[in-house]
Order: sequence, then structure tokens, then C-alpha cells
Amino acid sequence: MVIVTNCADDDRNLAGMITDFRAALPYQSRVVNLRKFPFSGGCLGCFGCAVTGKCVYKDGFDEFLRKTIQTADGFVYAFTISDHYTHSSFKCFDDRQFCNGHRTVTHGTPIAYLLSGDYRYEPNLRMILEGRAEVGGGNYLAGVATDEGDTASDIQALADHLALAMDQRLSRPANFYGVGGMKIFRDLIYIMQGLMKADHAFYKQHGIYDFPQKQWKRIWQMRLVGGLLSVPAIQKKAKGRMTEAMVRPYQKVIEQAKMDQI
Repeated sequence: MVIVTNCADDDRNLAGMITDFRAALPYQSRVVNLRKFPFSGGCLGCFGCAVTGKCVYKDGFDEFLRKTIQTADGFVYAFTISDHYTHSSFKCFDDRQFCNGHRTVTHGTPIAYLLSGDYRYEPNLRMILEGRAEVGGGNYLAGVATDEGDTASDIQALADHLALAMDQRLSRPANFYGVGGMKIFRDLIYIMQGLMKADHAFYKQHGIYDFPQKQWKRIWQMRLVGGLLSVPAIQKKAKGRMTEAMVRPYQKVIEQAKMDQI
């Protein structure tokens, strides 16, 4: 079991919750604190990893993610609620996971959350946590323990539920987030298969293409782009321009919004 947190040195409440949870869990666990990882920066949206399979940053995050976190039999995310989410290190962690593309490499692994703060007043955060479990890999969401009430009881109940999920390999049918999210990704990757080659191979291997799109013109355009970007010289020249290309269709709307503000 791996507990991924961004617990600050002076956050005694969250640290105490993590300690109590580890004591209640009948499995070995280890803690990974994201504040201690030397992030070189947030995701650039450059699509370099879609072509090469490697992140353009040299801070080793992709290897850290795959060998230190994704090898666990269960995931627990622990953080203190701040500004309707948590410290920016967690957002950086979420975004940088795009080095996996749209591949559900942790499919079926149970997850749980330890949250310090007023979770009951955060409906958007609740939606994010449920959506991440569903769309991010068909993970069984064992639950959320908070410090809003009987913290000790909540933590013990969560530890028991997570242990049961691991023992019995529990799963549940996908809800709206899971079904809708995968249909969006399925169609996207099929069209962009020439660029997102690793995702395309993964989707074919796992039978996700149950109703592929037939936008052949767009598909061949993406194959051409993928072929060009596989050339090191062109890839170097195009570095940093992918974001511009993605934003270009919305440029008129953005410029008009700026003019309206003036």
C-alpha cells in the first residue's frame, strides 16, 4: 500500500491521520510525500511524451511514478483541503501523470482518501475524487475518511473497507463518469492514433475500441503529424508549439473576450 500525500512539516493533524490509518491497516504501507519530490515544473502540454513515451523534463518523475507509486497493490491519497482543493504540489502530481497518456495502467487497483478539512462543503471536490477513480482507471473507491466527526472511527472503517477491497478484489459497474469518460477517450485516441501511438496500442490490446470513429481525413492528418514528429529534427523545431496549435481554434473567442473586457 502506498500513501501519497503532500503533508507539510507543521501539519500535525494530517500527519496524525496518516499514522493512525497505517496502524489500522492490516497491510504494509509506505508514505510518499510529494513536497519532497524535486519537480522541475508542471505539465507543459507539449505532447512530447505522446511521441517518445518520455517526459521532456529530466527530473525523473515518469520513472518515479511507475516504479515508486504504480507498483503498489492499493493507493491512498492524503491531503489537507485548501482553496477548494489542496496544495499545488498535488495538482502538479496530477498533471504530470499525463506521461502515461490515456492508458489505464492501474485498472482495478482500490483507492481511498484521507482528508483534513470541511469535505462536506466541497461538492466539486467530491465529484473530482469520484471522477478520478472512475475515469482514471476503473479503480474501486473504498471511501473517504475525514476529521469532521469521529475521526478515529472513520479511519478504522476506511482501513477495513480498503483491506476488504484488496482481499476480495472488489469492483463495481462503471457509473456515468466511467462510461462517458472512456467513450470520450476511446474516440479521441482512435482519431489521434498516429500521434498517440502508445495509447493506440494499449487501447487495441485491451479491446477498448468497441465502436471506433471513421473520420478518416482527421486520422490520416494525425498520422502525418505523428510521422513528422517522430523525426528528431522536426520534433526539436516543433517543441513548445503544440500548445499554440491546440489553442488556435479558440483564439478568436479569447481575443473577443479580451476586447469585451476592455
